[in-house]
Amino acid sequence: MITPQQASARALEICQLAPIVPVLVVEDASIAQDLARALVAGGLPALEVTLRTEAALDVIAEMAKVEGGVVGAGTLLTPADVTAAVAAGAKFGVSPGATDILLDACEAADLPLLPGAATASEAMRLLERGYTVQKFFPAEASGGAAALKAIGSPIPQIRFCPTGGVSPKNANDYLSLSNTVCAGGSWVCPKDLIDARDWAGIEELARAASKLSV
Repeated sequence: MITPQQASARALEICQLAPIVPVLVVEDASIAQDLARALVAGGLPALEVTLRTEAALDVIAEMAKVEGGVVGAGTLLTPADVTAAVAAGAKFGVSPGATDILLDACEAADLPLLPGAATASEAMRLLERGYTVQKFFPAEASGGAAALKAIGSPIPQIRFCPTGGVSPKNANDYLSLSNTVCAGGSWVCPKDLIDARDWAGIEELARAASKLSV
């Protein structure tokens, strides 16, 4: 059983692998390895596969086979999601928010979790439990980089991965903050490039994102 402190320590290690964690919505598991290889080759080894498609668990299982990648499951909502994600090979989890039931399940399954928080109270509650690395979500809708900076002033103990509306245009606004460790973004794997199987194009986007400064 993992403790919140251990979970946050491992989450921090994963978040520090690259400035951007690709947020992936993949419909077809047959292209999962090619997509993962392109992202890893471009310098983005931490991959968040959201559990928003029927193929998501198969996608995690396939991506887990790619050397150099660290695959996690996003959109964890229930203990059943946690169990399924771990069985598929997920090495970390990400949730849009946090409940005691979900936190208990991740800790029992030894799954490091990046729990979501959008307000100071939510962040403080997670900090009280021991989570010092959190997901700021939905970032742009919650006030963007200015809001995250404001939260960081009175609660400097927490490091965040802002996700939700992060793009090449505003990524540096987040990454320049002292309480940001990385950011989650989907722009590195746009649907049109995935549909076109343009792995070289995705690798190029990943490489550009990997050069952003934290």
